[in-house]
Amino acid sequence: MIARAMEKVGKHGVITVTELENPLILIYDKKISDMNSLLRVLELAVKKSRALFIVAEDVESDSLAMLILNMHRAGLKVCAIKAPGFGENRQANLDDLAVLTGVEVISENRGLTLDKVQIEMLGTAKKVTVSLDDTIVLHGCGEKKLIEERCEQLRTAIEKSTALFDQEKAQERLSKLSGGVAVFKVGGASEAEVGERKDRVTDALNASRAAVEEGIVPGGGVALLYSTKALEKLQAQNEDEKRGIQLIQNALKAPAHTIVSNAGFDSAMVLGKLLEQDDYNLGYDAAKGEYVEMVKAGIIDSFKVIRTAMVDAASVSLLLTTTEATVLENPQEKKPPSRMPNMGDMGC
Repeated sequence: MIARAMEKVGKHGVITVTELENPLILIYDKKISDMNSLLRVLELAVKKSRALFIVAEDVESDSLAMLILNMHRAGLKVCAIKAPGFGENRQANLDDLAVLTGVEVISENRGLTLDKVQIEMLGTAKKVTVSLDDTIVLHGCGEKKLIEERCEQLRTAIEKSTALFDQEKAQERLSKLSGGVAVFKVGGASEAEVGERKDRVTDALNASRAAVEEGIVPGGGVALLYSTKALEKLQAQNEDEKRGIQLIQNALKAPAHTIVSNAGFDSAMVLGKLLEQDDYNLGYDAAKGEYVEMVKAGIIDSFKVIRTAMVDAASVSLLLTTTEATVLENPQEKKPPSRMPNMGDMGC
């Protein structure tokens, strides 16, 4: 079956298991082990001439086989999937989906059973696409007010949570509810290549998120370079403060200096020219060896990344100034390899 599907769509095609247009949606928080318990729901779907999408903790093989058989006999399009997640997270996902699609979760804890399901307990969506690994629900027909309230609850939970895992799960749920989910499929010729590419995508994604949160600044180290001008206006009260300001200025110049030097250009000349002018968007494109408007050229940094780096560096520096001793690794001097004696050096 899969081979035939691959032959139809080609190696670059996308294989989906099924697509349901405007289906009725049933959400059940337990395992479906008795096909007879679904007869009521199937009758409602047949009566309305609508496809049926079932989300449950699990569907046993016997029930699934019977479901498929009834589907063919009645000409009813049915698809059943396992509820995503585990434990409390699974229940939260079901509740989110219920709000999104306007469905009531059928749960014995709420006094609801499958054999007593009414049509108003079922939700709907414009389209449901199910593939081997993913399920996409498009344009759920839940009340917009309830969806927004649910999103606001998740935003509050993200702000108040101190556990990184809980924050990530809440953020994932918020993204699904607000319609902002994208999946990057990273491939490669080897496991090492896939891992390296995945790390790049992760870094780019984190940088993009940080940029969305707090904005961007010109990249290439010029934002830090130009910030040294603000330090020049500070009035040092003594020689120690003056020396401290100079140290910070040198540190702020270091990123731009390193980038230019590593590209093989004269960093002193480049940095001097940049500091002489007042256009804070002007920088040096080390790849091309020319002065450009950094933002226009697409050379940018996330402000959050720059700010966090400065805060962390200041914290470490403060720690070093208050400690009584610092343990450092003593670099070992590399001895030159011994020279093989030539024939003239050998005695007889």
